[in-house]
Amino acid sequence: MEKFHQKPNVYVGEISINVKNLDYSLTFYLNIIGLRILKRSDRSAVLTTDGKTPLLTLEQPEDVIPKAERTSGLYHFAILLPTRADLSVFLRHLLETGYPLGAADHYVSEALYLNDPDGNGIEVYRDRPSSEWTWNNGLVSMATEQLDGNGILAESNAEWTGLPAETIMGHIHLHVGDLKKAEEFYTKGLGFEIVSYYPQAVFLSTGGYHHHIAINTWQGDGAPTPPSNSVGLNWYTLVFPDEAAREEVVMRVRELGASVREEDGFVETSDPSGNRIRMVLI
Repeated sequence: MEKFHQKPNVYVGEISINVKNLDYSLTFYLNIIGLRILKRSDRSAVLTTDGKTPLLTLEQPEDVIPKAERTSGLYHFAILLPTRADLSVFLRHLLETGYPLGAADHYVSEALYLNDPDGNGIEVYRDRPSSEWTWNNGLVSMATEQLDGNGILAESNAEWTGLPAETIMGHIHLHVGDLKKAEEFYTKGLGFEIVSYYPQAVFLSTGGYHHHIAINTWQGDGAPTPPSNSVGLNWYTLVFPDEAAREEVVMRVRELGASVREEDGFVETSDPSGNRIRMVLI
């Protein structure tokens, strides 16, 4: 694993999503995805791969409603595996379960796609070495091509035992209502750099990664923020290298008009489309 999810970069650490039925969702995330429970309460569960680092929190809100259509929020969160062999083991496991999936070769990565029982989007991928990525004028070359599934399956015959302990949250892809406003917030406010464009979408990163965050208007221009009790994104964390870096970003997002709320252990803000962001330190 390369150093795109370490200091001094700013990167996605943990995702929190709302689900309709916690027990039903846990069955999926434990048995299909291969996460482990770190801690659990009546209406929430924190999931991990290494037994200590939270990667995904599931929340079952009071009076939860199904995923709202044509709104801002989660397109998918992306789980990054350490190696192609790990992707091989995961792909074989999915094929054996018969769970519906999609797949793509993005040049910079090889990816599998699926939805959880509530329609929350998930990507599970492995990166190609960054030395193989192609950059032109500050933009990385990415596409959506057919995945070499047979080649991936040939990488390993190991038995599936869940996600590897070294698995991390690789990126998040969000629906927004106004691409220009979101782009300004994530660049001028949070300090991310634009690394790729796609129709109605922008990809952003720090430290030369292919993307830590992507934003799109594929749910329509002006897509509203979903109700807080809707299935979908609750919040996600951005990990900062130190307090000084976080304080600088807090100042910039306030200058852009965003509200900032300080809690014990994190500082929370929202992008212009209402996607909640917790700025944390490790």
